[in-house]
Amino acid sequence: MKQNTNLKYDTYNDYASLQIVRDEEHELAWYYMCGSPRPCFTPDLLDNILQWYDEVKHGQEGQGIKYIVAASKSVGAFNLGGDLGLFLQLIQNKDKVNLTKYAIACIDVLYNTYTSLDGRVTTISLVQGDALGGGFEGALSSDVLIAERSAKMGMPEILFNLFPGMGAFSLLSRKVGAVQAEKMILGGKLYSAEEMYEAGLVDVLVEDGQGEQAVYDYIKKENRAKNGIRSFRQAKMQSNPVTYSELENIVHIWVDAALRLDTKDLRMIERLVKRQSAKVS
Repeated sequence: MKQNTNLKYDTYNDYASLQIVRDEEHELAWYYMCGSPRPCFTPDLLDNILQWYDEVKHGQEGQGIKYIVAASKSVGAFNLGGDLGLFLQLIQNKDKVNLTKYAIACIDVLYNTYTSLDGRVTTISLVQGDALGGGFEGALSSDVLIAERSAKMGMPEILFNLFPGMGAFSLLSRKVGAVQAEKMILGGKLYSAEEMYEAGLVDVLVEDGQGEQAVYDYIKKENRAKNGIRSFRQAKMQSNPVTYSELENIVHIWVDAALRLDTKDLRMIERLVKRQSAKVS
């Protein structure tokens, strides 16, 4: 399947952190994340995604859309996860209310993606570059994860004495089992796209530069058996599903743990903020 070069660009002044691109021919909408000042889940980006998801589910934006793809405008980074600069500020201020609010927004995005926007679409993540922490959680929550070979994925939170609390164990344990999920979370290791493909966490692995074409190839494949694939996906959701209440309960554990971080841990977060900032291109 060749890509459609005559894409219709939708412009939304309210979506400062997203670029929405619609491909009417393939019933497809791309949303490119434009996190600023770093390629991470800033509050503005989370808010923009949730607004757009709501439009897809309940507004005219959803008409004619059967596939949505999460991708990034940042070279070398799909998404670097939580807004560590914000974490640092909120933890230092002992601001439990706003830290919880931020974490809830994260799981709201993840749960919408995981549930295919109430079964309306197939959700796809195209990982080109690093997907770390919450960025990896977000990619895992999609129905289909496509990655280019140079991509790196993992959850480094244990390096600053925390854990990924916005769906990592819930998603990983159902995909690779509890033992392997725990190993990945507590090890803090970054994995190559090929390693993640071999583990069954990446669905489609392609060479660098071939990610966009892989999206269209996947759509062509699913369209051949759309009824069967989507019905099976709904059936699979009935077996040991990730529930919103599970995610919410874990979020509260994560918030309490974050507020217990000490000065040494916060200095590590400061160093990671600098690394995130260096990813901006």
